[in-house]
Amino acid sequence: MNLDFLKQKISEFLIFLEVEKNSAPNTLRAYKVDLEQFIAFWQRIAAKEKDLKGSIEKILHRYIVFMFYKKISKASLARKLSCFRSFQVFLRSNGVKINVSFKSPKLDRKLPTVLTVDEIFYLLDSVKNDDLPTKYPFRDKAIFELIYATGARCAELVSIKLNDIDFTNKAVKVLGKGSKERIVLFGEKAKKVLKKYIEKERFLLLKKQQNEYLFLNNSGSQLTPRSVQRIFEMFRKFLKIDKNLTPHKVRHSFATHLLNQGVDLRVIQELLGHKNLGTTEIYTRVTSAELAKMCDEKHPLNKMDNLIMDNLIIGSKEK
Repeated sequence: MNLDFLKQKISEFLIFLEVEKNSAPNTLRAYKVDLEQFIAFWQRIAAKEKDLKGSIEKILHRYIVFMFYKKISKASLARKLSCFRSFQVFLRSNGVKINVSFKSPKLDRKLPTVLTVDEIFYLLDSVKNDDLPTKYPFRDKAIFELIYATGARCAELVSIKLNDIDFTNKAVKVLGKGSKERIVLFGEKAKKVLKKYIEKERFLLLKKQQNEYLFLNNSGSQLTPRSVQRIFEMFRKFLKIDKNLTPHKVRHSFATHLLNQGVDLRVIQELLGHKNLGTTEIYTRVTSAELAKMCDEKHPLNKMDNLIMDNLIIGSKEK
């Protein structure tokens, strides 16, 4: 397989993912970048080694070794290998066989960091609209409020259209991973904030244009995920402690706070749009960690131990 043939097959593969597999836009973008980086690697070594000979298998093995020494994160490496694995299956279905074994690295399953309920309420209620360095405080507050109220992903939020919202039943239809639709719910507070944004700012953002999306940017177009991330970076500056604040952290906080209130794990799975319950179960680890910390700090026996130690120290000083 030469480089031109590979480029053609990559183009066909990306079309297959979009049309046949209905893959999420983020997956398509990531796979396109991964495969383009592999082509660039092949072109670089071909330019240096004029007499380069070798199959795609050998080039792929060299690329994997290159990525290993580049010390990219395990998560990024795992995604790239998943991309090549899918591409290999696609080639096989088209009569092109490449024999490369991809063994993904074992990922460290980190517990998601979350904000406390007090921190969320402080940012939503104590930080006033006039304090926010933005032209559209009602929009920005509504974005924050809706992500925390529903647990929606950032990409899902920006894809919400006006007719997706059912204010009567306080529900929103969102388009999740794999273009799967689901219904998420919001409360009375989020309803009021959303209506304020629609009444006070959305018509200004439209600039007499027509746009079906709920959240708009300054030119009246659909807001991008990057713009939403910048909005959360703005809110982060109001936190009293140095803690990272992103749309996904607020999604984690939504799930953890529901679990702490006794909501069934399967209900949370449905609201988050997780395919597997195992993905949702990580939030039980967060609450377990919080419980352990609370017991360590608040349990009477631990307090008694601290009191005994303090008395021993004071007694030894008095002697």
